[in-house]
Amino acid sequence: MRRKYIYLFSAIIAASIMITGCSKADTELSENSAIHLYDLEQTPDHLGIDTNNTSESSSQYEPLNYTPQYGMWFTVNDYPDILMTSTEEEFSASIEERFDNAADSGINTIYVHVRAFGDAYYKSELFSKGLYTPADMDFDPLEIMVEAAHERKLSIHAWINPLRCQSDVQMKDMDSSFTLKKWYEDNEKCGTYLSLVDNRWWLCPAYPEVRELIAEGAAEIVRNYQVDGIHIDDYFYPTKDSSFDEKAFTESGENNLTEFRMEQCSLMVQEIYSAVKGENPDVLFGISPQGTLHGNDSQYADVKRWCSEEGFCDYIVPQIYFGLKNETAPFADMVSIWKNLVTNPDTELVIGIAAYKLGQEDIYAGSGSGEWLSDPAVISKETELALKLDLGVSLYSYSAIFESAENIADNMSDELARVKKLLQDNPTGSDNITTDLQY
Repeated sequence: MRRKYIYLFSAIIAASIMITGCSKADTELSENSAIHLYDLEQTPDHLGIDTNNTSESSSQYEPLNYTPQYGMWFTVNDYPDILMTSTEEEFSASIEERFDNAADSGINTIYVHVRAFGDAYYKSELFSKGLYTPADMDFDPLEIMVEAAHERKLSIHAWINPLRCQSDVQMKDMDSSFTLKKWYEDNEKCGTYLSLVDNRWWLCPAYPEVRELIAEGAAEIVRNYQVDGIHIDDYFYPTKDSSFDEKAFTESGENNLTEFRMEQCSLMVQEIYSAVKGENPDVLFGISPQGTLHGNDSQYADVKRWCSEEGFCDYIVPQIYFGLKNETAPFADMVSIWKNLVTNPDTELVIGIAAYKLGQEDIYAGSGSGEWLSDPAVISKETELALKLDLGVSLYSYSAIFESAENIADNMSDELARVKKLLQDNPTGSDNITTDLQY
């Protein structure tokens, strides 16, 4: 009951912020590119959406969620193969096989990509159809995924990228009925609400209307689908270049760009959280930021605040995509840092693990660059360490594990068996941890 009062209070605050206007793909851009990961350096009237059209089944749905959370990411990069040229029956079969594999491995929570580039892999009034969907698609991918997940007792979280949009070519092809295209065609909003970075458009969170669109986008999913959570990852400010939000910063009257941007990101996160809770207080909202504090600072993500204060997130999954012997950011040290950061008792810490690195050289790891090549058990060792600390874990990603390269297939299969044993033997935390794994 206490949490529901907190959610209501947060929603009131967020609504006040909206009213006052407080100032305070492409597959080549994969979800975890090396450059990106290792930078160690309520419904508003203007959107035209009916806020009273709340689905009874959605609003009364009791979400399926687990503690600890054992998660796995399913990325948009899979859709060209399993969705783009598939019939409904073929897509359903692919999803059922994937979810069977995840559930059989001890996974209890899946994050499925439903909006990666300002597009939607579900029925949306706010965003255009997903880039990797059949041209004549007459079925709903998210509806199929929700049903398949729940049949297997999997908690399903809809994963969105709030700020990242499409390339310039793709924006030109977008239907003019969508808000993003209207802003793109508006001489005042194109270059402010939307900014171009390396030939890709990004939303700027410094504008209340932008944050409203993002928050309502999350609410739309919770309103219309029986998802168990909304999940965002580490695509916040895409650049340190001051031109990205120069007009908004100048008009704000603030004099510290870093503080200004961190506040805008925090406002965005708060408003997503409040929008989700406004639809269903029991649906979770989670964030997966970068694994290092410096990496988050470079994106103006105030993770220290989000981990310690109410009204930001129910769980946080830092991408601690480093080996145990990483010279700059060793896994155990980073886990300890995050464990100390999460002081809000209502926020669960889940450790993100880089399953995709098995069999690869880690060129940013210094003296530990060969660890993922020489040690075929890094994934299970890191999983065991997290479980011993009563933390959840999440693996990136499904395709990296179940569609691994032929040269590491045997090692990955062995690792999966070890991880499965750890997760299935320890459904409620560290009390049942076994240490008899053979490495």
